[in-house]
Amino acid sequence: MAKKIKFSLAIPVAPYRDCEILESIKNLTYKKSDYEILIEHGLNPSENRNKCIKKAKHQYIYFLDDDGIIPKDFLENANKLFQKYDIDAIGGPQLTPHDDKTFARISGYALESFFGCFKMAKRYKQGELDLNTDEMSLTTANFCAKKTIFKKVGYFNKKLFPGEDPEMFDRIKNAKFKIAYSPTQIMYHRRRPDLKGLVKQIFKYGNVRLKKEKILNQKPKPVFLIPSLFVIYLITLPVTLVLHSAFLIPLLAYLIVAIINSVVIAIKNKSLFSIILLPFIYLFIHIAYGLGIISYFFETKEL
Repeated sequence: MAKKIKFSLAIPVAPYRDCEILESIKNLTYKKSDYEILIEHGLNPSENRNKCIKKAKHQYIYFLDDDGIIPKDFLENANKLFQKYDIDAIGGPQLTPHDDKTFARISGYALESFFGCFKMAKRYKQGELDLNTDEMSLTTANFCAKKTIFKKVGYFNKKLFPGEDPEMFDRIKNAKFKIAYSPTQIMYHRRRPDLKGLVKQIFKYGNVRLKKEKILNQKPKPVFLIPSLFVIYLITLPVTLVLHSAFLIPLLAYLIVAIINSVVIAIKNKSLFSIILLPFIYLFIHIAYGLGIISYFFETKEL
């Protein structure tokens, strides 16, 4: 039988936050001598993660968010994946906790839907096993990589937050390392408790998207620009409607799709309130991301 892997658990924590994930780490069934806990406090998560990488005693570094909840067999599952497959890194979905409050839980439904987040919905739900995945499926809230990877590709970019993880995943992929996505490697991650927090989060995701592509000297995938085109469409709609009423058709089509998705999700999750709330959450997610993309072009600060 192969020798058990030893892990370094890397947890970045903002100075004003508690490290909630320690509660579930205490309940891990993995032998305590086979993992260490590294906690770094600071305002820059990338810098905190880099400090953890430098301090890590073990070859496998597992990045976790401070407000996550992990199952008891979390490290056993990770160990099995690395032993079974020829991979250099693994990640899994960050699911919405069952005890999250109403808004947070319903916003989780939106994030895990294709209409809400396109292929990135796989980050928030259990998809299919993929032994050579990319940034579309992963976040550093639930990600483990061999320490040797960082010796070749470098550390997390301190100028990016959020967005430091997809930029890192792209570098790892470009260096020909294999990253696996496993639907069984789950953790639970708190969603934003209100609309303001959700909008702020999604806006930041949009804002850093083009920064990340600029750093890597890559062209953004067209799909990421759709929300910004949608925002421009909404802004110009009062003018275009004067020209022709047909300009209202895209908005009506959008609302119909949003409502249909909301009904399906509400039935699936037995949450009638979702029918009312989800269409608005979808709209705010897409507008916030689009505005984030647009805001990039008005920034004067160089990376």
